[in-house]
Amino acid sequence: MKIYSLKHFIALTILLIGFSAFSQTELKNKIVDFGTLLPIESASIYVKNTTIGTVSNSDGKFVLLVPNEFKNDTLIISSIGYKSFKTPVNEFDNSLEIYLEEDIASLDEIVLVAETRPKTGNDIVLRALERLPRNMPDSSYLQKGFLRHKERNKKEFKWLIESAITMYDSGYGSNAAENIKINVDQVRKSYDLRDVDSLLTYTAYLQDKANIRNLKARNLRRDTIKTSSLVKAIKWNDTRVNGLQNLFQGKLNLVRNSTNSKALFGKNILDMHQFELDTVLVDNDRKIYKIKISESTDYIDLKTKGIFNDGYIANGWIYIYWDTYAIKKIEYQLIAKSEAQKSRSKALFDTQVNHKLVMNYMEYEGKMYPNYIYYETPKLVNVGFKPTKQGEDESTYDKDERYYYTVQEVLFTEIILDQEKISQALSRPWDADIFSVKPYNKEFWRNYNTLLESEEDEQLIQDLTKRSSLYKD
Repeated sequence: MKIYSLKHFIALTILLIGFSAFSQTELKNKIVDFGTLLPIESASIYVKNTTIGTVSNSDGKFVLLVPNEFKNDTLIISSIGYKSFKTPVNEFDNSLEIYLEEDIASLDEIVLVAETRPKTGNDIVLRALERLPRNMPDSSYLQKGFLRHKERNKKEFKWLIESAITMYDSGYGSNAAENIKINVDQVRKSYDLRDVDSLLTYTAYLQDKANIRNLKARNLRRDTIKTSSLVKAIKWNDTRVNGLQNLFQGKLNLVRNSTNSKALFGKNILDMHQFELDTVLVDNDRKIYKIKISESTDYIDLKTKGIFNDGYIANGWIYIYWDTYAIKKIEYQLIAKSEAQKSRSKALFDTQVNHKLVMNYMEYEGKMYPNYIYYETPKLVNVGFKPTKQGEDESTYDKDERYYYTVQEVLFTEIILDQEKISQALSRPWDADIFSVKPYNKEFWRNYNTLLESEEDEQLIQDLTKRSSLYKD
């Protein structure tokens, strides 16, 4: 009897130790502008001197899981242009909304510095690019994160995937296309309604794989195509247009790829962009330049294989720290400007904004690492009636159904610098396919930080889960 009790005691002790190791504090709230009372989107919520953090959604809301070992550390809530909110993790109140006040640095104050500093937006950006080898990671690292990939029209979600991912990067000085790797670790959600919406994709797939050049989508009938064949076409198109490898290895990873001879933020950056200093703000008690991005003399061409991705101009904002010239955040859009691209974008997408990108960086041990990425682009599909002759009735032509766009969000929540752990991770097979079905691991997701859905997205997700069919057995 004593031996039996001892066994149970040991088992219970092990269970409690395991529970304690994974016990966490859940922090959740809403962040609001003190002056306007409007929600603050994309505010940073993180534990000081760690990479544990998240960002607020479009409603200003967030949820963050903090391991109890950090319960006495400082929680920081910050947003560029606002005074930061700071409190110990164990004193955070989930019931009271967080109000942030605006905070703008004085231009009169900052010009009274003996150091010779760049005066124009162009010069500040060039200085920041010059400092990239100093400010970006110079050795290999891993980052763990959360991906939300959604495709929708103006009415509903058509596709949603949520995954845990790992990214490997050998360091800023290496070629991104050859030295960034992505692995999909776990999948939380995978719903798909696109099986009747992709005849244009199927046409492009046949043209590429079977070299059928005269094939037109309007000559195809959905009821004659096997779903399995359509799935192959959809995955092929998703990989070339929306795959994670493209997002991290391609031209739109603006800072990381700046050493490439054909990079958008490379040596010819001023041929395609102009930068104008707008003001100096404050970000978590540090001065930060706010610089306007606008068009220059040359159009921007992304040179995407098989897709006309030329004829754009850029606009947006870039935020650069005053003291180190480290790039903190980029808000970047590519807008159709050439006549050929404007015509294509209007006819196929009903928008002139073809690429919308936000890249936010966090500082960790003196280097800037990717923290949050938002990428949005319109999607070419074949949905609904489209008038082909002048004067045809457009009343049945529902633009809300026809025009699609894709959004990818990535939140990184852990940085691994231990070279032994990195070597162990690289010794295992890596798979960047976000479209493959994986078993759901409830325990894994119970302890993993994710992005909180907005109220609108949550309703659309609920609708999608009731109707999705493409990848179901």
